[in-house]
Amino acid sequence: MFIDEAKIFVKSGDGGNGCMSFHREKYKPKGKPDGGDAGSGGNVILEVNEGLRTLMDFHYKRHFTAKKGEHGQGNNKHGANGADIVLRVPPGTVVKNLNGEIIFDLIKKGQKVVVAHGGRGGRGNTHFVTSTRKLPRFAEKGEKGEESWILLELKLLADVGLIGYPNVGKSTLISRISAAKPKIANYPFTTKVPNLGVVSLPEHKSFVVADIPGLIEGAHEGAGLGHAFLRHVSRTAILVHVVDLAQVEGRDFEDDFEKVNKELYLYNSELARRPQIIAGNKIDIEQGRENLKKAIKYFKKRDYPFFPISAVTGEGLDGLLWEVEKILQESEHVLEIKEQKTHKVFSFNKKQNDKEFTILKKDDVFLVKGKLIERIVAMTDFDNEEAVSYLQDRINKIGLEKKLIQAGVRDGDVVMIGSVTFDFHPLET
Repeated sequence: MFIDEAKIFVKSGDGGNGCMSFHREKYKPKGKPDGGDAGSGGNVILEVNEGLRTLMDFHYKRHFTAKKGEHGQGNNKHGANGADIVLRVPPGTVVKNLNGEIIFDLIKKGQKVVVAHGGRGGRGNTHFVTSTRKLPRFAEKGEKGEESWILLELKLLADVGLIGYPNVGKSTLISRISAAKPKIANYPFTTKVPNLGVVSLPEHKSFVVADIPGLIEGAHEGAGLGHAFLRHVSRTAILVHVVDLAQVEGRDFEDDFEKVNKELYLYNSELARRPQIIAGNKIDIEQGRENLKKAIKYFKKRDYPFFPISAVTGEGLDGLLWEVEKILQESEHVLEIKEQKTHKVFSFNKKQNDKEFTILKKDDVFLVKGKLIERIVAMTDFDNEEAVSYLQDRINKIGLEKKLIQAGVRDGDVVMIGSVTFDFHPLET
């Protein structure tokens, strides 16, 4: 089964809770703090696996959750980190958020990206000892892991894309020049999924060919099967446009050629400018031979390399394949597959300034948004007065109270940081 789209839910592991503990020995009831740190939650990772050609693994299972970090323990014992989940995807997988924005473009062998970072483990009470706080009776809670629905979209990676109307002989051609075994029959849309084949030439030369299911007029709007597979053409360096010179389906090869190129242009104007080689197929049929002179004149006028072939008998294939190899070498950089800037939409970005935050007013509530402030609030144990006091100290050091007052917050107003809501009461100065 060929699956080239999937929507999955990923959740990284929550961080464990730090430990509040004191060293105990006989006759020493007031030992020093020895609460251990907790482990961080596991990440959800996507890894490119060259052996995969489909997103079928995500067709049956859509939810993936990494392990939680273990809690810290007394005697300075740290909790273990939660195990990561590694999801293997085929090369050419594009990762998007639900708004359709690209997060990652995975094209390299072994490439790994984290799509959900695990929550940080909470620190034990040993971290909060100061000259005035000798015996801290609190520890940090673990940070929640990230979670999100993401979209996976496969765009096959191939050097050459075979395009053309249904029944022009693309499947026969790829089966002849490679080890690919597509379904071949004398009716439209025999090929319902893209087929990949490796073409081997002398002198250790080779290239990958993708047989793209038949495009027809209106494909960019959903007609036929082309709408589902046009995107697979976008990564190919050059196109081999197969036309039926024998016109066995009653269509005109010139008209077919113009319509397919129009669909490429309407889908993505850059595709229409991609280098094209024309393979005039079915010259083993009498009508194909008769149309050969007309075809040579037609494509010469349009300045396209033209090769008459028979995918059935193999006539003319050597010349076609060596021309493909030649143009691939000449246009090595014609198709520049640009790695998308990995703009992390739903995870912590270490390049940002942790201390930055913004204050927005929504109805009667003041919303505070900022990486550091949201994290320290989320990791505070609000059932522990000493932990809350520590939080207030950190808020003051960040300058939040001053900024809130400048933003118009008054005594008794409601302030929300992350999922926690406060009644604002400024400290006495």
